[in-house]
Amino acid sequence: MAARKFFVGGNWKCNGTGEDVKKIVTVLNEAEVPSEDVVEVVVSPPFVFLPQVKGLLRPDFSVAAQNCWVRKGGAFTGEISAEMLVNLQVPWVILGHSERRALMGESSDFVADKIEYALSQGIKVIACIGETLEQREAGTTMEVVAAQTKAIAEKISDWTNVVLAYEPVWAIGTGKVATPAQAQEVHDGLRKWLVTNVSPAVAESTRIIYGGSVNGANCKELAAKPDVDGFLVGGASLKPEFVDIIKSATVKSSA
Repeated sequence: MAARKFFVGGNWKCNGTGEDVKKIVTVLNEAEVPSEDVVEVVVSPPFVFLPQVKGLLRPDFSVAAQNCWVRKGGAFTGEISAEMLVNLQVPWVILGHSERRALMGESSDFVADKIEYALSQGIKVIACIGETLEQREAGTTMEVVAAQTKAIAEKISDWTNVVLAYEPVWAIGTGKVATPAQAQEVHDGLRKWLVTNVSPAVAESTRIIYGGSVNGANCKELAAKPDVDGFLVGGASLKPEFVDIIKSATVKSSA
């Protein structure tokens, strides 16, 4: 079985102007980073900037949308369909981010439906799962992330184009970061869940990435953990230190 290729995603969230985008992309385009066979890099600007970023970005990096609609387009004001992303040649989409689960009321079943539909249209998915602080303190972390993953597993059979992003909600944008041991524990638990409930092959090949206050200072220690296959980066993806996070892929390739 081939080693899982390190994956670094940058989620720009609802940030930026056209000028900001140019600056960020310039930094990325000028950066010296490991080659494509060592790390896969995907940046996710807001919808309105996708064509601009796609047009300017270096060819070894890809773009992702931050969301898409659950089925074919139509009378769904304000939504963006998977078909539109295909038309723009946007290869990736982030689905199930905790901000959408919490703020837009997206249930695990709804997220799973979105993932199933995006995959059916040929779009690759960064599927987000994660527990709240209350759930972690109650000791139900594995129960919560297993239920979120189960909803996805019930809708899809082919995991080839899915990256699973574990993002503890209490660590997103708070400056709190799961310790490398905490991240490894959940990633290991998720991989074991996949072995039992999907298949050993899917468990072995599916990349499970970590998100939640990842930055240039903590990325190498996290990357060294055997079941951490990369990162989904929020705030730091808007800063030059995103390049340092991409470079942490070498921790894996030299191991």
